[in-house]
Amino acid sequence: MMGRTDLDVSSQPAGSAAGRPAHRWRFVRVGGFDQVRLDRGEDLVALGQLDQKLWVALSCPTRGLEFDTRTLDLVDTDRDGRIRVPEILAAVRWACSVLKAPNDLTKGAAALPLSAIDDATSEGRALLASARQILANLGKPEAAVIIVEDTCDTARIFAQTTFNGDGIVPADAAEEDATRAVIADIIACVGTETDRSGKPGVSQVKVDQFFAEAQAYSDWWRRSETDPAVLLLGDATPAAVAALRAVKEKVDEYFTRCRLAAFDPNVAAALNRQASEYAALGLKALSASSPEVAALPLARVVGGRDLPLTSGLNPAWADAMARFQSLVVRPLIGEKAGLTVEDWAGLCERLAPHETWLESKAGAAVERLGVKRVREILGGTAKGVIAELIARDWALESQAKAISDVDRLVRYHRDLRTLLDNFVCFRDFYNPEVLAVFQAGTLYLDGRSCSLCLRVEDMSRHAVLAGLSRCYLAYCDCTRRGGSERTTIVAAFTGGDSEFLTVGRNGVFYDRKGQDWDATITKVVENPISIRQAFWAPYKGVARFVEEQISRFAAARDQATTDKMGVGVTELAKKPQEGKPPAPQAFDIARFAGIFAAIGLAVGAIGTALAAAAVGFKGLTPEDKLLAVVVVLLVISGPSMLLAYMKLRQRNLGPILEASGWAVNARVRINIPFGRSLTGVASLPQGAERALKDPYAEKRSPWPRLIAVLIVLVIALYYLNKYGKLYEWTGFGKEVKAEQESKTVQPVGTPEAHPAGEAADP
Repeated sequence: MMGRTDLDVSSQPAGSAAGRPAHRWRFVRVGGFDQVRLDRGEDLVALGQLDQKLWVALSCPTRGLEFDTRTLDLVDTDRDGRIRVPEILAAVRWACSVLKAPNDLTKGAAALPLSAIDDATSEGRALLASARQILANLGKPEAAVIIVEDTCDTARIFAQTTFNGDGIVPADAAEEDATRAVIADIIACVGTETDRSGKPGVSQVKVDQFFAEAQAYSDWWRRSETDPAVLLLGDATPAAVAALRAVKEKVDEYFTRCRLAAFDPNVAAALNRQASEYAALGLKALSASSPEVAALPLARVVGGRDLPLTSGLNPAWADAMARFQSLVVRPLIGEKAGLTVEDWAGLCERLAPHETWLESKAGAAVERLGVKRVREILGGTAKGVIAELIARDWALESQAKAISDVDRLVRYHRDLRTLLDNFVCFRDFYNPEVLAVFQAGTLYLDGRSCSLCLRVEDMSRHAVLAGLSRCYLAYCDCTRRGGSERTTIVAAFTGGDSEFLTVGRNGVFYDRKGQDWDATITKVVENPISIRQAFWAPYKGVARFVEEQISRFAAARDQATTDKMGVGVTELAKKPQEGKPPAPQAFDIARFAGIFAAIGLAVGAIGTALAAAAVGFKGLTPEDKLLAVVVVLLVISGPSMLLAYMKLRQRNLGPILEASGWAVNARVRINIPFGRSLTGVASLPQGAERALKDPYAEKRSPWPRLIAVLIVLVIALYYLNKYGKLYEWTGFGKEVKAEQESKTVQPVGTPEAHPAGEAADP
């Protein structure tokens, strides 16, 4: 952990009350910026005086954090899914006002002592009384502390209470059976609401709705009782109307077809369907309820014909017509074998008032009770009794609210310090012993453990902004329980190298609950990870380039050989009659001499450069030799290391959090020392024994060494012969030396020694 520096700063924000003493703040330098310390009660009381420019965060989401969501919802008073500075200040201000010592909030204790509640104020006294009532309801009247588990289950708290201040009364809140029955009827007709005790009950809104529906239903029935035409057949009228409605459309269709047939006898056959249609039906498995049969006319269409009621009816409509005859025709016009169009119109007209009455139905919600039960309820006193019960329940609203406030206080007592340490400052993030609320767990992958892991909703959208963090990011899809549970995380790799961090690599992610998830890299945002990686990057790049070139050359030569073999085989197949093998290609000595000459020149050039470097290096002092090595390394690796160093110094947590919905107000740096603490690299435990002999180690081949010695020997012989040392030591190369001397030393008096027309000196 990096060192910290404490600073004392007096802060007096603009707009504070005149004469108000400024709070003396204390700051700590960590992560490259100053963060306020909130470890005293007076710091929390004066939090409103702290300039918001000094807050690390200005807002954060209420979901996606490793934090109690109920506490976040209590702080989020406007229910917009985000925590902002005013809401933090309001929560701190309220908690400090109801506690005797605000310093208790800095401890983050799960248990709230009852003695810590300030009973000098009316609100504090109400909270203390409610806390004791909660413990008494839970069977712990002598308890001196209260915890979240005591306050979170309101059903247990109010299980033994009749009234609890929520304006909802269950059926057992009434003393008379008749009132309980009415409450049950209300629940059955207009729905239920859940009481704080967990029981189904009714509110005043539900009661008013029920009695309004009941009155409307009773009034609607009264119209039928005062108009004889509505219930023409008495209690049998509804069934008769239902029977008429069931066949009305089909009967109207039949009489319309008969009118068309009477208008033009030539269309009668077409109105009764064609024989081809019946032939098609004959190929199917039919029954009386088949849709194809029901679509046929109700009876045979003949111009001016009555509708038969006893025979000749479509089998699909036989039952419906039988009910119609029994419930409508026979009671209203007597026994008839056929129905004329006038009879049909008369029946529809006589039952029309009932249909009109049905269409104006009101109070349908209570219809299931029947008009008799509805009028019994309306004539009783249940409405007033239930209203009195609800009023008694509302009278305890303040006490019930105090019980809710107890839950709020217990949660603030436990969680507020953690929230402040992850909002006003990032103390938990820079504390190696704990994880910040946005850290979702630890990813183990490629011999490393990454503790800076965040949950991500939209990977593609998140990566756009998070890439500005200058961190090497790996997005992983995580699955659990065979893939039924899924989540996406982003992990920041701040140690090791990125050589094997590729899409598709698998690892294991452990969340904050200790549950393991299968993790697979699906996207990476590349940035430098370490200076060490940058140092070796040029050499690895050259090695990869050489490997690629060799692979390409080998592949090209292999393909060329394969192509030549294919061409040769094809030519042989085309000329089998010649019986002679193709003439071997003549050895082109000039071509190969040129190749060897080029190779020799290349080797000579390389050897010259190496020899010059070796001679120059040999003449240096030991100090200069060391300096020369350092300079060479810096020339090769320096630019890469410098670029990596600059980017590593710019690593910032802010863009990663902002991509997740935070509003980060400071540059939360992840410098090189701190980055090492966020990613653990595999290493042997201290004091572990290590056997260096590997029974499966690869055998070293002598050929690389022999080839290297041979190259050095060829280069040495070349230069020894060039400078005449080989001739002096062994006599080898004498002819060559004599030839060189004859070309360089000219005898006196030869024509070549003097220009034309000039005489030599005597």
